[in-house]
Order: sequence, then C-alpha cells, then structure tokens
Amino acid sequence: MVANSLIPVVLALSLACGTAMADNAYQAVQQLLSTSTTVIGEPLAYAPGNARVTAAIVTIQPGEQTGLHKHGVPLFAYILSGEAVVDYGDKGEKAYPAGTAFMEAMDQWHRGMNRGVEPVRILAVYLGSDRGSNVTLKK
Repeated sequence: MVANSLIPVVLALSLACGTAMADNAYQAVQQLLSTSTTVIGEPLAYAPGNARVTAAIVTIQPGEQTGLHKHGVPLFAYILSGEAVVDYGDKGEKAYPAGTAFMEAMDQWHRGMNRGVEPVRILAVYLGSDRGSNVTLKK
C-alpha cells in the first residue's frame, strides 16, 4: 500500500518526467527506469508509515561481497561504476554493468558481489518509511 504522503511526490515526478519526455522541452532528460516490479518480478509494495527516502552510494571493493540480506522497502539501484553480480539463490545470478538501473528484489534473500578489478559503486535509493527496514541482514 502506498503511503499517502508519498503519492503527491510520485505523481509530481511522474508528471514532470512524462511531460518533459512527451514535448521534448528538456532534451537532457533520459529515463532510466519505469517499472512496477522488482528485478525478479515481485510487485513493488511500500511499507506502511510516513514516507522516508534514503539515498546512499554503496561501494563493493574487488573480491568483496555483501552479507546475505533482503529489503523491506523498494530499492532503486543504479550502477555508477564496475559490474555488480547479485546472487538471488534459487532465482539465479544476474550481472549489472555500469549504467544499469533496476529495482532490487525485496522479499528474496540475496548478496551482491564484485568479481571485477575495479570498485563497484551503486547509487541506492530506498523508497521507505519510518516503519520499514531498508536492509535486513540474515543471521
């Protein structure tokens, strides 16, 4: 269920982007992603509570991996540099090179890895709430 305070923000952004792309008023607008599902096909669902957007840059060094985790909120990810590989368990692995935008899996345990020689840098934008968990680590 979409938090009521998030609806005006989403509508304003949608209208602004849609209008700019429709009438070519802003030639520099490049749509990165438009979806209602995660990368593994889960429908996007917002956590109850007051909307809270958190943006971060996640860096994974060569040879490193994240812990096994999942997200309680939608996560927009954009690969700034390097190539991230994400293991979704029984859903398989997916590679995301620089310039890739996607909505990360929410209710599927997964881990990100850097099998390359340069750092992976990911712009992570969590579309959360004051009651949802951005990241839950598996113990």
